[in-house]
Amino acid sequence: MTVHAVEALRSGQPVVLPFDTVYGLAAEPHTEDSTRRLYELKGRAATQPTALVAASVECLLELLPELDPGLVIPGPFTFVVPNPAGRFRWLTGTNPEALGVRIPDLTGPTKEILDIIGAVVATSANRPGEPDPRRLADVPEEIRAGAAATIDGGELPGTPSTVVDVTGPEPRILREGAVPAAEVLRRLQAATSA
Repeated sequence: MTVHAVEALRSGQPVVLPFDTVYGLAAEPHTEDSTRRLYELKGRAATQPTALVAASVECLLELLPELDPGLVIPGPFTFVVPNPAGRFRWLTGTNPEALGVRIPDLTGPTKEILDIIGAVVATSANRPGEPDPRRLADVPEEIRAGAAATIDGGELPGTPSTVVDVTGPEPRILREGAVPAAEVLRRLQAATSA
């Protein structure tokens, strides 16, 4: 099944994967067409930003060489980082000067897929405004049917990533999620002090 998901991603088709927080809808991030397919399947407006999810900090730096690695830490976090080179404009929504990035803490098939692919564009595998999917069965049937591959990772925590804007002088929590705001800020401070 991992091979099938990798082939689907490489061909520009969306897939449903278990991440470290919730089930996600993922696609190849390097072309606008594959991201558009993901948005259409989810029912998401093109003006909404979507995160670039990488296998590692090193992979993320290959995609965004101007990124300060101290602005991101692996885990259930999404960081909105400066995007001075205007990369991945089809992921930035209405603000091309900022980009959401994430390095999930993974095991199993999704880790294998990311290790092979390097990075995906990913968002929760639900319709806008609906509950975040904790189990594959919680992913709406039309999304599962429209995805080129689905991977069942069992039951997940079910709480989305905490979203932190690090584009300004101080980190700002945009959405509290899997990790409480105070803990995220503590971890970020520890990472930038190291």
